[in-house]
Amino acid sequence: MRAFYGPQPLPPRDPFALYVWEVMNFQAAPLKREAALAALRRIPALTPDSIWKTPLPKLEAAAGLAGPHLDERVRALRTGADAFRRRPELGRVLAGPVLGARRALRSLPQLGGAGAGRMLLFAGDHPVIPVDAAVARVAVRLGLCEETAGVRRQARRARRVLDALVPRDLDARRRVAQVIEHHAQSTCAEFDPHCGICPLAADCAFAARRVTP
Repeated sequence: MRAFYGPQPLPPRDPFALYVWEVMNFQAAPLKREAALAALRRIPALTPDSIWKTPLPKLEAAAGLAGPHLDERVRALRTGADAFRRRPELGRVLAGPVLGARRALRSLPQLGGAGAGRMLLFAGDHPVIPVDAAVARVAVRLGLCEETAGVRRQARRARRVLDALVPRDLDARRRVAQVIEHHAQSTCAEFDPHCGICPLAADCAFAARRVTP
């Protein structure tokens, strides 16, 4: 997939910058996410203190470039900034034991399981595999795991499979996490996936069923 899509830009490694990236990434197309992040840089509002001090209209104008859910994004920015201001050691906690890191992430809104996984992988150097509904969908279509009821249950099942398949090297897991997420968004879409150009179609059970008369 890397040869097909080319190198995918990785999220930031700084814990707070990555949290802001996650807030802008929530249900947003990559181009809109990047437009919102660029607007925050111009303010500038990419640190806990600067976001906390930025007037609300400026934050709303920047976050609005990511698309819908504006109120939730702005609330998450302010709440997350406050959490990082009150706990300056949060970045160090994320790099510590994984159970403590997961507990610390519960204070940050709008992450979800995949967002927390990316925080652990990219900012905490934990070799976890972030899996959301889209990535789990890819795993099911490829025949790596069976489909099951419930989004969280399906994500857990897909995560176990991918964890066993992907080398535990951090760089490898970061690259795989980004390229499979990009694949889920751009090619293996939920509705009308582009199986005709998919680089994995030859080994994909779902694609084989679609072309079978």
